[in-house]
Amino acid sequence: MPLFLGIDTSNYTTSVALYDSDKNIDISKKQLLPVKKGELGIRQSDAVFHHTQQLPTLFDSLFNGMENIKDKIAAIGVSKKPRPVDGSYMPCFTVGRGYARVLSKILDVPLYLLTHQHGHIVSALYSANRLDLLGKRFITFHISGGTTEALLVDENMDISLVAKTLDLNAGQAVDRVGLMLGCKFPCGKELEKIALNFKGKVKVKPTLKGNDCCLSGLENICKNMLNNGKSYEEVSFYCLKYIEETIYKMVISLKEKYGDIPFVFAGGVMSNKIIRESITGRISCTFAKPEYSTDNAVGIAYLAKIKWYNDKFNT
Repeated sequence: MPLFLGIDTSNYTTSVALYDSDKNIDISKKQLLPVKKGELGIRQSDAVFHHTQQLPTLFDSLFNGMENIKDKIAAIGVSKKPRPVDGSYMPCFTVGRGYARVLSKILDVPLYLLTHQHGHIVSALYSANRLDLLGKRFITFHISGGTTEALLVDENMDISLVAKTLDLNAGQAVDRVGLMLGCKFPCGKELEKIALNFKGKVKVKPTLKGNDCCLSGLENICKNMLNNGKSYEEVSFYCLKYIEETIYKMVISLKEKYGDIPFVFAGGVMSNKIIRESITGRISCTFAKPEYSTDNAVGIAYLAKIKWYNDKFNT
């Protein structure tokens, strides 16, 4: 029963996961990094500290009740950096990488250095039962607090950036508007809860430049709405509909260029019910399940399995 361990220490969440290749199931444990009320994010020095504190507790929970775990883990995967591009770096990822190196040596198993972005993509495919897309071309949107990008994924899992935000990330916009309304960071879930109480309609006009988007104006629009007496429910709904319409327009633009190619959505913002339901009603696409759309280590664990099998049987 080969097990594959995944570790991801992102800027928002400490995550560990085991993938059981025989049963095709995963066990996932994760914990948000604590952010002080009213603050937008966390300093990297604090993120490193909290990952260091949280990982042992998560490993205890992950391995609880498992016997002879050291004899069952075949390989370890870890996200070493945010994205698969030169210069992509965040200190928070060094924590997971350090733990992974030590465990790899102690268990005498291979260690695969991966990226947070690859993990999101594979986690989305895994949760949506679309692993058949591995080895094929598709476009994935990774929409979160740190990334708003459309990525062309080729047959070898190489990634090319085909569209992006030119200023603010979608998750940043959600958090900034959420803080205006008194939500706790990260604000996505609370903002969604408020928005679901709005029963009216809003008109939004996204700003695109080619395939790319601009989201920085959304914060000012929502601020002006509040100053003009609009309800919290309408403001939060407007914010989410603006992001949804922006993504939809980007999809249409990319379809014109790349044709009838599969679209996959991942990242914390794409777990939002309003955005998911609206987009799936307008285009054919694949969404990660909400619990797999936010930061997690399941995709990293599954990628470790793929690489281990390739090394074992294709050499």
